[in-house]
Amino acid sequence: MAAHRKRKQRPFTGPAGRTAVILALAGAATVAAFDGPADAEPRLTPAQVKAKVDKLYEQAEAATERYNGAKEKANAALASLTELRDEATRRTERLNTSRDALGAIATEHYRSGGLDPAVQLALSSRPERYLEGAALAERAGARQADTISRIRKELAEITELRTRADDELADLKARQAELARHKSTVQRKLDDAQRLLDRLTARQRAQYAGQGPLTGPAAPTTGGPVQASGSRAAAAVAFAYGAIGKPYAWGATGPGSFDCSGLTQAAWRSAGVSLPRTTYTQINAGRRIGRSQLAPGDLVFFFSGISHVGLYVGGGQMIHAPRPGAAVRMAPIDQMPFAGASRPV
Repeated sequence: MAAHRKRKQRPFTGPAGRTAVILALAGAATVAAFDGPADAEPRLTPAQVKAKVDKLYEQAEAATERYNGAKEKANAALASLTELRDEATRRTERLNTSRDALGAIATEHYRSGGLDPAVQLALSSRPERYLEGAALAERAGARQADTISRIRKELAEITELRTRADDELADLKARQAELARHKSTVQRKLDDAQRLLDRLTARQRAQYAGQGPLTGPAAPTTGGPVQASGSRAAAAVAFAYGAIGKPYAWGATGPGSFDCSGLTQAAWRSAGVSLPRTTYTQINAGRRIGRSQLAPGDLVFFFSGISHVGLYVGGGQMIHAPRPGAAVRMAPIDQMPFAGASRPV
């Protein structure tokens, strides 16, 4: 019986036991490591926070300008579509009038259509009047047929153009929806960046913000005061000064809020000059100039993608609508990577 008795298990002892304990502890440490916040964002320095937020603001500005361009095209397509529909309505009314006239002729022909023309001629008391009327009716019928054929052809062409306009408008709306989604994504990134900024001290945030919004002309950084190149440039600069303190808003062109290209467009509109809507098109408006040639009223552009614009006011300063959450303000043009400048007039 003793031979069949189950042998009692003993814990590991000696070298084998020590090895098992080490392996168990290593496994537990591994589990603990994976249970921890593996994807937690590392602590960022103030300089790293600034770099990250600056990049997000640049992306947001680029998205806004693309949205502005798509919105402008959509508005133009909608206007074209409305014009086509109005024209189609007018031509349809003319076609209906022609059909009514044709119906009257057809009715008259139907009433006398039972008699052969030769018989009608023979029975007519005044054959010469019959022949004259028949010739006129034939010519009138030919003109009616030609008119109807032409109007139908025009209507078919307008219908085709209207269909194309509908397709174009649908495509532009889809692009706008895509840009809106992109803006939403960028806004979420901006919110994340703002939360990072909120973790900085008040002094660090003030250092990041710089001088903030100014309420009057800045003293020139070098040399004496710089005069605007003309009365219209002076008017644009005066408008920009009047906009200081107004909030930034996506796609806004004033008067209560602006985005960057909306501000420059509104400033020059006040001077009687029409500028395109986006930074990408404004840089080609007027004459390109070098940085050393800058004068108040010139447009100054930033970043390699030409995604931001401000209005130069002299002394190395510009007035611009910086970003979401910031008001129109004055700032040095050295604050961002300079990409070019243009003079509208």
